[in-house]
Amino acid sequence: MLRHPLAGPLGLLAAGVAGAAYLYGTNPHETGHLLPRCPFNWATGLLCPACGGTRMAYDLLHLDVVGALQDNAALLLLGLPFALWLWTRWLAEGLRGRRWRPELSGRAVAAVLGTAVLWMTVRNLLG
Repeated sequence: MLRHPLAGPLGLLAAGVAGAAYLYGTNPHETGHLLPRCPFNWATGLLCPACGGTRMAYDLLHLDVVGALQDNAALLLLGLPFALWLWTRWLAEGLRGRRWRPELSGRAVAAVLGTAVLWMTVRNLLG
């Protein structure tokens, strides 16, 4: 059963639903919750490209799109649709009984990394 091509995308969906259920009642905008801190932020004091992602997810779960944009606009507008596309493609291939692994070209990897570095630089300079 775990070797079936649908096991991966469905397992990720189950983990996401469980995480969302926990996060729905745990406000990351307040301190004192059992939520991990970004190790990059902890070590450097700078915001990484994904910093604010937990707060963004919390805000989306509570239908606060403006708050989600303020938490991490690039992750919301670029990262979330890309991740959703990857997961949907993975699920579609699994439904056809085929395994799928994304293969990004060198240019695609450079574009993703370049965008992440640019976003990190801009958000740290603008504060």
